[in-house]
Amino acid sequence: MSLKKRGVIAASIAALAIAATALTGCASEAPANSEGETSEGPVRIGVVPGGQPYWEVFVDEAAKEGIEVEIVDFNDYPQPNPALSAGDLDLNQFQHIIYLANHNVEANDDLVALGSTVVYPLNVFSDKYDDIKDIPEGGTVAIPNDESNRARALLVLQSLGLLELKDGGSPTSGVEDVIADKSRVKVTELGAELIPASLPDVDAGVINNDYVEPAGLDFADSLGSDSAEDPAVAPYTNIFAARAEDKDNETYLKLVEIYQTNEKVQAALKDYVGDGAVLVKLPQSELAEILTQAEDDYRAGK
Repeated sequence: MSLKKRGVIAASIAALAIAATALTGCASEAPANSEGETSEGPVRIGVVPGGQPYWEVFVDEAAKEGIEVEIVDFNDYPQPNPALSAGDLDLNQFQHIIYLANHNVEANDDLVALGSTVVYPLNVFSDKYDDIKDIPEGGTVAIPNDESNRARALLVLQSLGLLELKDGGSPTSGVEDVIADKSRVKVTELGAELIPASLPDVDAGVINNDYVEPAGLDFADSLGSDSAEDPAVAPYTNIFAARAEDKDNETYLKLVEIYQTNEKVQAALKDYVGDGAVLVKLPQSELAEILTQAEDDYRAGK
């Protein structure tokens, strides 16, 4: 399945690179301040990957509330947080709390979780097998190579009985924690965006929700996943992220509310992801606690 038609005015990574100087200049003219007052210009929200059609509905519904929104498309995960910190974006919405914690620690940044969106169960797919039990002894499973999703993928594979991790695993587990003589499979690390196309070359792959539908995969064909109902999955709640000085910005908080409660937005999201997402509404204070704990855990695990 090809990427769905972009439904909003959006910039590609290439366009951002070409227009970096211009974007930075715009950032000083149009951000909203901590009192919720927004100067002339749209609220720019970075997303990964581009072309998700529910954002078009979100933009339309925000406009009805008097908020102009521009969705900025990125092709991979490492880009939107630096762009947010630099002021090229006002918000981003692509990551879970663990990913943000890793970014903050590594970049010495202080981005915050403004509001919760959904939990995307992390799914295992295969081009060769229809059941997790059919994956052979010594088979190879591809997992994302970014630190937060790497650990989560390993925990998913452990929960499905494919491998065993040292000390039961943690949000900072790496491939070095796989106990080889107690594991059915080997793991190989790839960029998250590359795993769908690599399924013919491996026995299975752990694929982030963002890349499932664009790759023509169906959540109904998943061989297994983690559960949004598991308290241990709370740190993998996806969020709107903002700069620390904007955590009380009324305009930005209103956008979170629109995402969480607007029936048209929720219907469009459900239509796009099907059973691939579970809506989560956590208070900002709880998100802050989870983020702080995740940052502490990440520092301790380094």
